[in-house]
Order: sequence, then structure tokens, then C-alpha cells
Amino acid sequence: MGRLKTAILISGRGSNMQALIDYCSTTDAAAEIKLVLSNVPDAVGLRRASEAGVSTEVINHKLYPDRETFENLLTKTLKSHKIELVCLAGFMRLLTGSFVNCWRDKLINIHPSLLPAFKGINTHKRALEAGVRFSGCTVHFVRTKMDSGPIIMQAAVPILPDDNPDILAARVLAAEHRCYPHALSLIARGKTQVVNEKVLIEGNEIVDTVLFNPNEKI
Repeated sequence: MGRLKTAILISGRGSNMQALIDYCSTTDAAAEIKLVLSNVPDAVGLRRASEAGVSTEVINHKLYPDRETFENLLTKTLKSHKIELVCLAGFMRLLTGSFVNCWRDKLINIHPSLLPAFKGINTHKRALEAGVRFSGCTVHFVRTKMDSGPIIMQAAVPILPDDNPDILAARVLAAEHRCYPHALSLIARGKTQVVNEKVLIEGNEIVDTVLFNPNEKI
């Protein structure tokens, strides 16, 4: 069985892209990054991907009259590279239902919150304002509604008293860089199955752990 042919869609610096590339560069990785595609011609992530020896493409959405034309070219390009899974990593374009359904259960995203909490933007600021004790990130299969879809994996981090949005964002991003490759590995090794819009993980060990924040003895 060959490695899962994976593409990454980016619009910016590509830090999560780099984490996925680093994972796939290991000898026992079950996935390979065949393509990094950006809608922004000067995205920093394109240079980083090229330096890692990954093929890159640019499809500038501004050159096309509508989303349908743009997305049709996206799909044509992905299929020309025989892509089996698409990872969104800071891809700053809302995708239409037509594209999402075309790649159903073959399109994943990472979001910097513990979904379904804090969908959309300004997640860290909103988490701090809400006074929650934990934040984190979520990898999920993409559906037509924004930041929705079957959850593959989540990672939680504590929110500390002196946090501001930037400090919290850095802590969550470090978790993202561990969580996204792990989720990709699960899919590539055939460990995931979507049943009734929930993801079942083969061989998932139940960890009976309770996290407290604050963690004071009583």
C-alpha cells in the first residue's frame, strides 16, 4: 500500500504546512506531501515548501470571475496530481458547498479552538473574554458550514492568568503543530472512519485523565 497522496492549501507563512511536511519526511510516515497550493502568489509558505522539495502551484483567486471558476481549477489541479487528501492550513478562502462535497471526507482543516466553541475569527480573544480555563485546537473533516464537520482530534492547553491573545495563540499554535501531523497519520494509516458524522478511531486507547485549571490541592 502506497503512502497517502496529500496536498496542502495555504495563503500565508505555512507554519502548520511545515509541521505536516516535517512529519511526512520521516521514513515511516504513511502520507506524502505531493503538492502545496496557494491562492496568494507571494505566500511565504510557497518558498518554504520549495526548499523542502515539495511541488508548488499558485492559483490566484483574484484572476477569476467567481468562486466556481476558481474552485474548478483547484479541483482540476489537485486531481492532476492524483491527490487523495487535502489539508487546509491557513487557507483564507471560504469554500463553496460544491467544492466541499466534491472532496467529502477527503478535506480536513485545523481550527485554533476546541470546537464547537469559538468558531470563526478572533478565537483567542473571545476565549479570554469568556473566561474559559482551557483552549486548544481541533482537526476536523470539512463540511459546508464554517468550522464544522466530524472531529478527528483535539488538543487542549490551559489558559493562564497573565495570558493575552498573542501569548495564548503561541501556546495553541505549538499544540497545532503536534496535533495536525497526528491526525494526518491516523487518516493515512486507515485508522479513521466517519459514521453518522462522528469519527471512529481504530485502536483508540481511552485515557482516564481529568485536567484541572487551576490545579490546586484542596
